[in-house]
Amino acid sequence: MVKYLTQDSAPILEALKKMKAARLLPFDVPGHKRGRGNPELLEFLGETALSFDVNSMKMLDNLCHPVSVIKDAQMLAAEAFGASAAFFIVSGTTAAIEAMILASVKSGEKIIMPRNVHRSAINALILSGAVPVYVNPATNDNLGIALGMKVHDVANSIAKHPDAKAVFVNNPTYYGVCSNIAEIVKLAHKNNMKVLADEAHGTHLYFNDKLPLSAMKAGADMAAVSAHKSGGSLTQSSMLLAGKNVNVGYLHQIINLTQTTSASYLLMASLDITRRNLYLNGEKIFDKVINLVEYARDEINSIGDYYAYGREITDGDAAFDFDITKLSIFTRSIGLTGIEVYDLLRDEYDIQTEFGDLGNILAYVSVGDREKDIERLVAALSEIRRNYKKDASRLLTSAYIEPEVKCTPRDAFYAEKKALPIEETAGEVAAELVMAYPPGIPILSPGELITKEILEYIKYAKKKGAQLTGTEDVTLSRLNVIN
Repeated sequence: MVKYLTQDSAPILEALKKMKAARLLPFDVPGHKRGRGNPELLEFLGETALSFDVNSMKMLDNLCHPVSVIKDAQMLAAEAFGASAAFFIVSGTTAAIEAMILASVKSGEKIIMPRNVHRSAINALILSGAVPVYVNPATNDNLGIALGMKVHDVANSIAKHPDAKAVFVNNPTYYGVCSNIAEIVKLAHKNNMKVLADEAHGTHLYFNDKLPLSAMKAGADMAAVSAHKSGGSLTQSSMLLAGKNVNVGYLHQIINLTQTTSASYLLMASLDITRRNLYLNGEKIFDKVINLVEYARDEINSIGDYYAYGREITDGDAAFDFDITKLSIFTRSIGLTGIEVYDLLRDEYDIQTEFGDLGNILAYVSVGDREKDIERLVAALSEIRRNYKKDASRLLTSAYIEPEVKCTPRDAFYAEKKALPIEETAGEVAAELVMAYPPGIPILSPGELITKEILEYIKYAKKKGAQLTGTEDVTLSRLNVIN
């Protein structure tokens, strides 16, 4: 009898339970053999987790070449997200972003993208040899944040570079800002270009109509979705969604170039379970999140000085829409950088927020949060203002520096290079990334001119406690430049 799949199915989970019930004797990997070979790990993770930490076998399918339960689970995910195809990614959304860029642009081909992309997009340029055509995002100078791309700027880039193969869009940015993705899709498709969306922070957009437009609904060709962020699956689990005009066979080959052949069934099962939960309950889940964040905004804004911003910062263009589940909070008006508030919340109040930059923090709110958690955060912020408020005029106001590109990221990364003391690099061309993580948006990318302004920004960010990464020298006292 044929079993018809519905969204209340979870094919991978069901297959794992069937496998466990069969009491198979494991003469395969992993070597811990359901935890028996590693008692300390068994005690730490528990019997249930380790009994499902298994290798690919016939009854469980194979992520590299799915023909049964994984294929079914991915088909259900495609249906749930309104895509033509969906691929489970077990190497994080970094791998999904790299795959969709590698599948769209080859060495020497151009891709139009905002400069405030995640490092994974720059990594993909290094791997592929594609040439970035950067669209400088607009900025909100009051908040010190980069916004999205203006449609007019995208149109100009398309007109100047009609040979570009794709347009890359953040939907939304880390702070919650959305470009007019529907209009960008129309422009790109009219000029035979694909649209690729970084939706690392946009899983929830697919399941509640109160939120900004999702990439697939806007007609984008591919979208990388971090199900583990707002969706609730296990860390590192992600999905790559594809539209009707994508060669999914070729895309799958590209994914298999970098994705592991030993896919974790814990990660895949978490994607399967999460998809089912979001499809069946997503509207209710994100209604709750929206209400919690609205409550938090009202409470934080009533403290004074802080500014928890929402849709009122939209402008119909570069900030076309705003993801109202994002609790982004401007801190500079109390005389503290976001990094300083981030550190105080963690060190003094045992509250871990998502990130802090030079002017803002992001408190990630999800279905797992409660009203009393919001109240604890609000109380801590109020106390920080009372005890630590300083003169705000001492703080740097800019958070985005327009780059001057001298060569492609790939050419710069693989060029002959030399390491110089960072204070001596002004006028040189960077051969490596410098970024604050999180959010992982490069301050400096390979192939860009190092200026005094950039060096001052890096020095200031270090002084304020930003975690700067991406460089060969982990202390960032030296920087690799093109020789």
